[in-house]
Amino acid sequence: MNQERLLKVLRGAHVTEKSTLAADAARQFVFRVDRSATKPEVKRAVEQLFEVEVERVQMVNVKGKAKRFGRTLGKRSDFKKAYVRLKPGHDINFAGAE
Repeated sequence: MNQERLLKVLRGAHVTEKSTLAADAARQFVFRVDRSATKPEVKRAVEQLFEVEVERVQMVNVKGKAKRFGRTLGKRSDFKKAYVRLKPGHDINFAGAE
């Protein structure tokens, strides 16, 4: 797997109330990922970028909501997110403060 592909797999952290509770309770972190990303790619990308060990990865396809813009109907984009569980003793600090 080439280095460039691994850097494009993760789109960013998906920070919500639910993802914060998952991080506190089960060492799980949620990332928005490329729609064509696979579990092994996400695992390698997280391990390489954050220098942690990943226990498992779960993927979810999220359908975009239908929205109205005045009279016209629209739709938000579909996206994929990955729930990444880290092995005990590992942590990701997004704030950067240690």
